[in-house]
Amino acid sequence: MEQPRGWSWQDRAEGSIRRGTALDPSVEPVDGIRAFPTAYLPTRLLITQDLENGEEYDRELRTLRDAADSFGWTLEIEASDRENAGELLPGVPGFLRARLTTPEEPTGGESPVAPDAWRVLQRARRMSRSTMPRTSLEHVLSIDPVGLNPFSRTNPFSRTNPFSRTNPVRGAGAGGSDDYLEPGRGARQPVSWLGPAPRRGPDPTTGRRPVVAVLDTGCGVHDWLPDDIVTRHVELDGVPIGLTDDADPERYPDLYGQLDGEIDAVAGHGTFIAGIVRQTAPDADILSVRVAGALGVVDESDLLTTLAQVIELLRRYREDPKTGHPIDVLNLSLGYYHETPEDGLYSRTLYALLAKARELGCVVVCSAGNDAIDRPSFPASLWAWPGADNGIARDRWAPLVSVGALNPSARSVALFSNVGPWVRLYAPGAAVVSTSPAFVGGQQAMTRADIDGLRRETIDPDDYRGGFAVWSGTSFAAPYVAGRIAALLGEVSVADADADAVDAAVTSVVADLPSPVD
Repeated sequence: MEQPRGWSWQDRAEGSIRRGTALDPSVEPVDGIRAFPTAYLPTRLLITQDLENGEEYDRELRTLRDAADSFGWTLEIEASDRENAGELLPGVPGFLRARLTTPEEPTGGESPVAPDAWRVLQRARRMSRSTMPRTSLEHVLSIDPVGLNPFSRTNPFSRTNPFSRTNPVRGAGAGGSDDYLEPGRGARQPVSWLGPAPRRGPDPTTGRRPVVAVLDTGCGVHDWLPDDIVTRHVELDGVPIGLTDDADPERYPDLYGQLDGEIDAVAGHGTFIAGIVRQTAPDADILSVRVAGALGVVDESDLLTTLAQVIELLRRYREDPKTGHPIDVLNLSLGYYHETPEDGLYSRTLYALLAKARELGCVVVCSAGNDAIDRPSFPASLWAWPGADNGIARDRWAPLVSVGALNPSARSVALFSNVGPWVRLYAPGAAVVSTSPAFVGGQQAMTRADIDGLRRETIDPDDYRGGFAVWSGTSFAAPYVAGRIAALLGEVSVADADADAVDAAVTSVVADLPSPVD
């Protein structure tokens, strides 16, 4: 399969390195803090800037440095963050990335081989006798089709994550949620589209078309997704937003995996989502921003920075339509699990950014996750859901809509879908049909028998040159809802869409979707 020009084995090997490590809640326990597994970067902490309480902020930073020093590690604020101190957006405090390193010649302490941000944070909490409210781990988020969640593959030979079995496809055959990994049962596979393309109406005589922003793996080339519908490159003050490197999973289907010929697990993910929006909201425009690469993971700080840039485009547009970029619905088909989510004991930056977007009238739609659990995921659970223990108060801004997945019958929730009171609604998300880049993988048709110059064979399981695929995941339920909301906003002319119109659109979509109850 095609690779970026000039790539070598060094590029493939470096890019295949896993991001993050699994948190062990039994390490460095602190009374009153109940921790749960998550994935985080062991050498980095995020520190929310406190421009109003400088003394408390300085005290917290000193405590972190003392805690790191007690292990024989050093903690330093990254230089680029020191230079760009301030607010991410008006009213949203910025953050600093603190890096942990091991001195070349450690002196004393109980220094292990490598630093561990969790141990430093917990020891700082114990030393200060506080929760260190401005400091958090840097989590690793996952783009999430079924079969990948949450942290992708550890090497080309097996899979693992801290929440489930090490090999989700067992020799005894599929069972439970693994059933969706079988071809013909919801796994990604080629499919034929027989109908016409979604019909796009003429430009509105008043107002403008609704806009759905998708932060994902980007958007590949497809006849349904031309440049006059999908904006693939956007800048803020001359600086590109999102990833722009050559390691683009919407162009190159097998960037990593040691040349195994297997299409990467999230290759085409963003194109598939854009196609769902195209089907559910033919008259909408799409803003595609790439935040994840072929491994399907994104560092929390990178997501926060990109989100802030995207929302700043929206803020500027609201102030002056000749600047910035309009966004009516924001789709986030990604997530992570926080180790201490109760009572608001988590980083508030992600919530603050999404709250700012909602305050500006943008509906935020999030996938619930595919782990078949009821543990709240982030950002899907960042709203005042019934019985919530996250410290979030109700507000009158545009809503955050968390979406689980329905089976094709629409009469049952997909077994892989996360559930719970924090999931606002369920939408089609199993065996969904949508657009795919024209990828061709290394697998071959099972049988080939040519005759009279005709190429005759069974279905090639990873030949997507027909342009369409079947796939499953709450990743695809979310854009279904995002598109439906955008389509209703387009009907009322988004130029005139006030808070009541947004609420009416969301309420209508919720009412139209089934609520499976046994």
